[in-house]
Amino acid sequence: MTLRMAEIVSRTTIRDVARAAGVSVGSVSRALNGGKNVSARVARDVAAAAEKLGYQPDFQARSLRTRTTGMVGCLVSDVANPLYASIVQAAEARLREAGLLMVVANTANDPARERAMVAAFRSRRLDGMLVAPGSDENDRAWRELAAGGAPVVILDRDVPGEGDTPWPAVLVDHREGARTATRYLIGLGHRRIALLTPGARMRPGRERIAGFKAAFAEADIDPEGALICLQASSMDFAQGDALELLRRDRRPTAIIALGTRILAGALRAARDLGLSVPRDLSVIAVGDTDLAAVHSPAITALRWSLEDVGRAAAELLLQRLRGTGEGQSCALLPVDLVLRESCGPPTST
Repeated sequence: MTLRMAEIVSRTTIRDVARAAGVSVGSVSRALNGGKNVSARVARDVAAAAEKLGYQPDFQARSLRTRTTGMVGCLVSDVANPLYASIVQAAEARLREAGLLMVVANTANDPARERAMVAAFRSRRLDGMLVAPGSDENDRAWRELAAGGAPVVILDRDVPGEGDTPWPAVLVDHREGARTATRYLIGLGHRRIALLTPGARMRPGRERIAGFKAAFAEADIDPEGALICLQASSMDFAQGDALELLRRDRRPTAIIALGTRILAGALRAARDLGLSVPRDLSVIAVGDTDLAAVHSPAITALRWSLEDVGRAAAELLLQRLRGTGEGQSCALLPVDLVLRESCGPPTST
């Protein structure tokens, strides 16, 4: 950029954008800040004018004027997990459309690091937060966060604390998903099925376990065939557990596994033992990841819209920021079973 162009861009004001878009300064402000009563046409014209003129809002000045930062936080346990990455990406896109900058923090499932990130969000006075609490050890920190006044939306986790604190949340129906997957395998004739899932301490794992057990109970099948193997989010850990399971005299004939590193570990264990999918072992992935889709044979998977989770969470947060959300609101998103080539009747019983 030339010096002359830099000078032009630096002098561009909100009034210039209003003039170019043919609207009032107030309309530009509302459009750029995600305010209410802005038509789609005005929002589009303002965005086009701002981009053409190279207009950059002065966030520091806006913060002093409105007592907001224009920034929201997003706290997750493992940002490298593709199930989280898609949620974060969708939420960021929706919040960016509303003129907000999203800051992402990764806790690595460490309670101390989670507390530090919560404290950092509070100290920076972010306007709101999307959070996936990873530990019930930090209940006090979450309650203090909400008590600070900034709206908080929970991402598919247990709502921290009790009482009158409003905790809007976007949840996934993992219980029904696990029940559907287990019913399907039982219908194929499987009676020894292993569920490899992260621990029951957090909502997704606990709900999957409940749905898994419910399917066995409904079918009146010996519950000893329901093998629950709690996992760390590690390929090596899952591979070791899967090897132990598959070496048993009465090994499981089917596995349901979280579709990321845990699924990779289970598939590697099956390969190491010379077991063919689905002839010797049926496999269902929890979460329709790239691994499930591109594996040969393609893996039957439980699928929910990660993008819908992110967008719904962003919308709940925007409602709170605009003062249009009242009380506690919870969205429960469905889970579907996508049938592919990795399941069949057991060859042994």
